[in-house]
Amino acid sequence: MPKHEEFMIEAIRLSVSAVENGNEPFGAVLVKDGEAVYSNENQIFTKTDPTYHGELGLIRSFCQETGITDLSEYVMYSSCEPCFMCSGAMVWSNLGTLYYAASNMDLEEIMGKEGVKCSEIVFTHSHHQPEVHAGLLREESMEVLSAYFGKSQSE
Repeated sequence: MPKHEEFMIEAIRLSVSAVENGNEPFGAVLVKDGEAVYSNENQIFTKTDPTYHGELGLIRSFCQETGITDLSEYVMYSSCEPCFMCSGAMVWSNLGTLYYAASNMDLEEIMGKEGVKCSEIVFTHSHHQPEVHAGLLREESMEVLSAYFGKSQSE
């Protein structure tokens, strides 16, 4: 199995773990030189912090713990396309590359809404544009998102 898929499987596993821990289903893995160096899951409810999304929480904690603020040599794998806030954090930390599974438009469709391409909008209009690869293991991520958000819509 290619390494990209292994890292995305871990991001999706973290999204499942987030739900098991009482949070929303989002996870992220940070990689440098082909090795995972940090990971995080959404913790908005357990940390009582609506900004503690998988990606932003990862960037915040990793940078604080390591003193590294330039992520240009790093790759992030996210179980879902980053929101505007998380995309902004990727711009300000100079993230090198982003892989995401399901898109924000996929997520919004599950919730019966019309979505937008959050990361594309932010990156296109910013001083820094990470290299982006969309749709890696999209179906696997969609299953997790549908189980969580689709359920809440039918109740």
